[in-house]
Amino acid sequence: MLRALIHFCRRPALRFGLRRDPRGRFRDPRFASFIGQSNRTKLDTDFHDTVLRGRKLMKNLFRLALAGGLAWVVVESAKALSVF
Repeated sequence: MLRALIHFCRRPALRFGLRRDPRGRFRDPRFASFIGQSNRTKLDTDFHDTVLRGRKLMKNLFRLALAGGLAWVVVESAKALSVF
């Protein structure tokens, strides 16, 4: 159980540059410079960034709800044990 929690809360290796970003080739600076040098229309990266920020927000809200639920269980268990 502790290993699962550590795995859930770990920092990904791609932030430290140890692993390539699996989210796609649009994060690769070489690809972005290729697109910039060619005469193609500009990519709209705002939507992709908005989706990533939304996922991060939902993940943090889930963690907060999980921590709140765990705290509630601990408090209720303490109240129940104090009765006995």
